Amino acid sequence: MSCPFNHSAELNPAVLPLDWLLGTWQSDEPGEGSFPSIAPFRYTETLHFSHVGQPVVNFMFNAFHAESKRPLHRECGFIRLQPGTNRVAFIIAQNSGLVEIEEGDLTGQQLTLHSAALARTSFAKQPHVQQISRHIQLKPDGRLEQTVSMALEGQPLTQHLHITYRRTD
Repeated sequence: MSCPFNHSAELNPAVLPLDWLLGTWQSDEPGEGSFPSIAPFRYTETLHFSHVGQPVVNFMFNAFHAESKRPLHRECGFIRLQPGTNRVAFIIAQNSGLVEIEEGDLTGQQLTLHSAALARTSFAKQPHVQQISRHIQLKPDGRLEQTVSMALEGQPLTQHLHITYRRTD
C-alpha cells in the first residue's frame, strides 16, 4: 500500500522547504546494512514522499532483501517543520512495533535527525533500540543519500544502514 500523491492539492507553504524530497525514490544499487549483533546484509528500498495540502509531508519506506527480494523493514509517517525555523520532526511507525519521533535540523537539502522519543509494543523483539540517528541529503548529482545509526541495549550508537536512491518519477 502506498500513499497516493494528491496532484490537485497545492503544497502547503509550511513544508515548501521539503519540496526536494517529494516523489518516489528507488535505491540505485543495494544498500549496506550491518550492526555488531547481526550478519551484514544488502537491501533495496523504495521511498515515497507525498502531500495532501496539509502542513506535513507523508512518507513510506519499503526495504527488501537484495538477493531474496523478501520484504524487510517498513516505515511510514509524517514530516513536520516548526514554523519559522529549520527544526524538523519525523513521526515514524515501523513494522517491527517501534514508533519514534526523530527531531533535528533542515539545512538546505540535508536533514540531520536524532530520536527524541521511542515506544514499542510490549512484545517487541529484544534487544530494544535505545537511540536512532538519521542523515538524509540530496547530493549534487541528484541522488538522495540516507545513513541510519542506532544504539541497542548494551551497544553504542553505530552506523546500521547506508544507501543511495535515484528519483523515479
